[in-house]
Amino acid sequence: MTVLFDLLKTEIEAQGPISVARYMELALGHGEHGYYMKQDPFGKAGDFITAPEISQMFGEMVGLWACVVWQAMGSPDPINVVEVGPGRGTLMADALRATQMVEAFEDAARVWLVEISPVLREAQKKALAPTFMMPAWRDRFADIGPGPVIVWGNEFFDALPIRQYVRADDGWRERRVGLNDERDGLAFILSMDKIDANLIPEEVQGAPIGGIYEDQALSRVIMGEIAKRVVEHGGAALFFDYGHGEHAIGETLQAVKSHDYADVLKNPGDQDITAHVDFAQLAEAARAAGAQVFGPVPQGAFLERLGMRQRADTLMMNANPEQVPEIDAAYQRLTAAEQMGSLFKVMAVVPPGFGVPPWVE
Repeated sequence: MTVLFDLLKTEIEAQGPISVARYMELALGHGEHGYYMKQDPFGKAGDFITAPEISQMFGEMVGLWACVVWQAMGSPDPINVVEVGPGRGTLMADALRATQMVEAFEDAARVWLVEISPVLREAQKKALAPTFMMPAWRDRFADIGPGPVIVWGNEFFDALPIRQYVRADDGWRERRVGLNDERDGLAFILSMDKIDANLIPEEVQGAPIGGIYEDQALSRVIMGEIAKRVVEHGGAALFFDYGHGEHAIGETLQAVKSHDYADVLKNPGDQDITAHVDFAQLAEAARAAGAQVFGPVPQGAFLERLGMRQRADTLMMNANPEQVPEIDAAYQRLTAAEQMGSLFKVMAVVPPGFGVPPWVE
C-alpha cells in the first residue's frame, strides 16, 4: 500500500468511513501525496493521454473557437482567457498559436491557468514559453481577475470528487469508503443512515435496488461560479469531457494506471481516479446562475464543424510520408464515433441573449 493509505486509515479509524468525495479529494489532491500533486500523469510515459496530447489540431480548433466568440462579444480589450485544469499546458499553447492569426485578439488576451499542482505548473510554464504570453496562475477560478472571460476546460470535471448514493430496500443510502475486514486495505461500505431522497433527481428516484447515483456537487459549484462570471461580466465557456447528457443510474468511478484500468481503492495517490460527467447536473448549475447552455454535442461533430478535417488535410499535404498516417490516425481518434468522437461531449455556457455559440448546437 501507499503512504496515503496510512493517512486514510488513520482518518477512517478516528472518524469512521469517509465519503467517496473525501477519498477522491485526498487521493488526487493531498498536498504531499496526492496523485496530481507529485507527478506529471500525461503522455505515453504517464498513465493516460488526453486530446491535446494526441494532436495539435485539438488546441488549434479551441483557439479558433475563442477568436470567433471574442469577435461575437464585440472584441473586448482586455479579454481574460482562462483554462481550468490545463494539464501540461499543451492545449493553451496550441490554442494561442492559432489565435496569432487574429492579431487584435492576441493583443487583448490576458492568460490565466487554474492549476493546483506545482509539478504541472512547471510543465505549463515550459509549454507556454514559446508563445511569449506568460499566464497568471490561480488555485481557484474565483480568483481570476475582473472583466469578460473566455473559459475552456478539457477533462476537468471528470476528476472532481463525487458522492455515490445507493438505492436500498428502504430508501437511499450513501456509499462510503472504510477498511476491509483485515484492516490492511480499503472497501466500500453502505452507510447505516438513509439520506434525504430529495438529493436524488426525480428522474432516477425509481432506480432498481442496488442502483448507484453519482452526485457531482463540487462540479456544480464550480460550474455555477463560471456561469455567474460569464453572466455578470460577459464571455463564454466551453467544456470537453466524457459522460452522459441526462441524469443516469450506474457506477462510473474508475482508476487508471499505466494506460490500463485499475482497482479504484488500491494504491491511493499513485493512480488517476475519475467518473463520467453528468452534463445534466452541470447544465442545471449553469442555468441556476442565469446562463444559457448549449449542448452537450458529440466532440467529433463539434470538431468537424470547426474544420478539423480541412486542418488535417493541410497538415498532411505539408508532412513527410511517415507523418501522414500519424496525422490521419490522430484525426480519427479525436472525431470517430467509435473512438473519442461520441463518448466525449462538448458543452458551451453563454450569457442570456448571446445567441447560439459557434458550432455548439
